[in-house]
Amino acid sequence: MPIWKSLVSRPDAILALVLLTAVVLAGLCAPVVFPDGPWRMVARPFIPPFTDMRHPLGADALGRDLAASLMYGARTSLEIGLVSTCVAILFGAGVGGIAGFFGGRVDSILMRSTEMFQTVPSFALAILLVAIYAPSLTSIMVAIAVVSWPPVARLARAEFLSMRRREFVQAALLSGQSNLRVAWSQILPNTLSPLIVMAALMVSMAILFESALSFVGLGDPQVVSWGYLISAGRGVMARSWWLTFLPGMAIMLTIVSISILGDAIGDSQDPHFERKEDL
Repeated sequence: MPIWKSLVSRPDAILALVLLTAVVLAGLCAPVVFPDGPWRMVARPFIPPFTDMRHPLGADALGRDLAASLMYGARTSLEIGLVSTCVAILFGAGVGGIAGFFGGRVDSILMRSTEMFQTVPSFALAILLVAIYAPSLTSIMVAIAVVSWPPVARLARAEFLSMRRREFVQAALLSGQSNLRVAWSQILPNTLSPLIVMAALMVSMAILFESALSFVGLGDPQVVSWGYLISAGRGVMARSWWLTFLPGMAIMLTIVSISILGDAIGDSQDPHFERKEDL
């Protein structure tokens, strides 16, 4: 089923697409709208929102434009979310796919290795990795990818294990096709729906992970992110609520939008979705 049909059939997906598009455009256009970057002091401190149209979202404790910080923060948060999720999906799907396709001893070794990563709480492991390699965008993305791939591996393993027993897969193997070709052309397309939904959830979780790491002081000090803005504004929350409220709203709307779109795209890849709509 075409993705656009799934989106059109859901008003919440249309709204989510509009919101997410706005966030992406804000991140892409940040260097054009604010060529001097988010660190420049351009106004007096603690300007409330909508009181100075030159700085419509107000200014922080150092007189830096909050709108600029939010737009540059969108770039950072989306970059971390997308890159870490892509790495986790590729690695996790590869490990889980191999385990589910071959089974036996290969499955046992790979799944026991996966469980080793899951014995440590995800956020604690992410903090440990970032602290060891010093806070930076690269270390944060690697840490998030490392704690995110095990659930992907378990999902991919279950899907491949189920598909491996299907008649069309057995027929493809008996016809002489290689294991790699069968896994790539016959099994993987039928596992995309749950993987896409999980990827959307992982992007959301990656943004939350980065925000939490920045909140505890383990964010990259060279870049602005939404988590950094919340951390910087928490000390003056009683006086300047907007410094934490606006980045928090940006995080919430982005995460909800990504989750809704992931669900809609997953429905579009589900062969039973159109039948359900007809009923």
